[in-house]
Parts: sequence; C-alpha cells; structure tokens
Amino acid sequence: MARKKGRDISGWLVVDKPAGMTSTAVVNKVRWALGAKKAGHAGTLDPAATGILPIAVGEATKTVPYVTDSLKCYRFAVRLGVQTNTDDAEGEVIATSEIRPTDQEIEQALDAFRGEIMQVPPQFSAVKVDGERAYALARAGEDLELAARPLWVESLTMTARPDADTVELEMVCGKGGYVRSVARDLGRALGCLGHVLWLRREWTGPFDAEDAVTIETIEDLARTPELDDHLLPLEAGLADLPELRTTAEGAVRLRNGNPGMVLASDVEWGDEAWASWQGRPIAVGVYKSGELHPTRVFNLPDA
Repeated sequence: MARKKGRDISGWLVVDKPAGMTSTAVVNKVRWALGAKKAGHAGTLDPAATGILPIAVGEATKTVPYVTDSLKCYRFAVRLGVQTNTDDAEGEVIATSEIRPTDQEIEQALDAFRGEIMQVPPQFSAVKVDGERAYALARAGEDLELAARPLWVESLTMTARPDADTVELEMVCGKGGYVRSVARDLGRALGCLGHVLWLRREWTGPFDAEDAVTIETIEDLARTPELDDHLLPLEAGLADLPELRTTAEGAVRLRNGNPGMVLASDVEWGDEAWASWQGRPIAVGVYKSGELHPTRVFNLPDA
C-alpha cells in the first residue's frame, strides 16, 4: 500500500473562513500549506457562512469528535417576510408575507427555540436519505420529508433589530444544529416566514477568533515555519476532558493500546479523560480504578 506523502505534523490550525468557500476547500488549503499528510475539520460551515473553522492536522484528527460535540456560538440575521428553498439568501424565493412581527412578539417566540428542541434539517443539507445527500436530491427536484432531530440550544437571544425586515440573533447550541432551520421555523412561528441573511460562527468548543488565521495569511505563509507557529497543540482539542498524568510504565502500556496507570485525580470511575507523560498527550480513554483504558492512542514523534 502506498504511503501518504506529507509531513508528520500534528496540531490545530483555526481558520476564519471567508464566505464563498466550502469547508472541504479550507481543509485542502491547510493540508497543502502545511504539507501535512492528513487534515480534517471540526464541524461544517455552509459556503456562504463565515467564521471559526478549526482544522485538525495529523494525529489531532483523532480529537475532532471532542470539538464537534462541544457547544458552538453563531451570530446571524434573519430576513423576515421571505422564504427560500434553501432557507438562506442563496436560494430561490418560494413564498412571501407582508406580516412583520414586533420586537416583543419575536422575544416571545424565541422561548420555543431554547433548551431541548426538535429540528428538521433544511432540504438543502448534507444529511443522508437512502444513502444520498439531501441537497443532491433537492437539486434534482425531489420534495423531501426529513426526520426531526434533537438539538440542545443553550441560549438564543435577539441582539439587534436593524429594520422591520431584519432581526439579528445569537445562538449557542450543541452538535448538529442548523441555523437555517432556526430562521425558517422562527419565521413560520411568527407567521411571517424567514430565511438566513448572513451567518457567522463566533466560536466552537475551545476555539475562538483569538486563535484564528485568515485564508490570506495561510496562503502568504504556506510551506514556511511561520505558518507552523500558528498551530495549536493537539491537546487543545481535548480542553473539555480532564487531563491525567501517567507514569513512565503507564505511558508505554498506553502507547501499546493497553490500560495504563494514571496518577490520582478527582475524576470518577467511567469518566472519559486523556493521559499525558512529560507534557505530551499519550491517549484518550476511560478511567477505571487507577488506570486509563485507551480508546484513541496518539502516535506522536519524539520531541
């Protein structure tokens, strides 16, 4: 089997994604610029959306699930009175309304979108239907009946009302949320229809704007040590898990995929955690009776 070409480099490069670029295109750009063997993103952003897109490189790709499962913050504007087939400004207008809700009516309607809610993905989304992507079927003219999915909405607040046609919102939510669905369903709840006018992800898990670099910076610094300097360590993606320090013997056992001894801590039996040895991440796993039982092992080169 042919080996992948590229450097054995690991870490996180947090990108401030511009509008008009797909998340996959950002991944490919980062992998090329760093000369990395492998890379992946933690949570897709629609092409028209902007904001924080963390890219995992090398062994950091093993920590992607812990970032995608984290809370995320979105700022967005809803255009009231117009529904589109894509639930954003990129689609075709399919219905309009002359109704315009008051600020108070909007505030009251937002209550139904907080906490544990059920959300139907947009017709133009990446969810699979009988093995095919929904957006492909929607483009072919099919009218899909997508199943509702649970979503945790930590907060949803109105931040501005620039004019009667527009409301700006901020939402903090869990994994799998579709801002376009929120805009669509809020418009329906208000009786006026609606779609996303613009969308920006402010932060995701441990990563925010302070960590981010632009596509222009990535292109300017491509294949240079200066771009490497923007990499955050692999363990940045494990910020939501407790760190356990292991022993020299425990590190050897963990690297071989076996349970390894970790030093005493305040984690409880069955908790997920990650182990380090001499400041370097060794593995993620489940804590049981003084040992970490690994589920993911990091194969990092010696420092």
